[in-house]
Amino acid sequence: MDRNAITALFEKYVKKLRITPAWDVKLEFVEDPAWRKTGDFKIDCDDRKAILLLNAADPKQENMEEVIVHELMHIKMYPLDQVTESLIVNCFEEGSTVRSFAYQQFFNALEQTVEELTKCFLLEFGDNKNLSYGRCRREKSFNELYDGLSNIE
Repeated sequence: MDRNAITALFEKYVKKLRITPAWDVKLEFVEDPAWRKTGDFKIDCDDRKAILLLNAADPKQENMEEVIVHELMHIKMYPLDQVTESLIVNCFEEGSTVRSFAYQQFFNALEQTVEELTKCFLLEFGDNKNLSYGRCRREKSFNELYDGLSNIE
């Protein structure tokens, strides 16, 4: 992992996504081999500060440019994220199945939206347009999803 190249990509995309100068954002590398994520961020919305965390010990994705853009897209989406999460918290009883369902649907939709925006942005501006397939490698194959199921007759 070439940290100088990754830092340059980070600086490129905080500007291209118009995150700076409105936000103060910095990049940190996580050296903990037990950390399971490839990228994440910590954010202080009130102070408009964020720290983008990248796994330097054992990244799960091949294209770090994609990871950087993905995580920065989360910062762009953060206000909408917070409004939606607030609605869920205030409209559904804690511990209820409907609240769990709403959270699951919201976070699935958020991740899909962020990833789709990331793909579009990389296609237009990326140096490395090859998408990472690290998550797919951990999933069951299409046929394995049906193992053990009985035919409906």
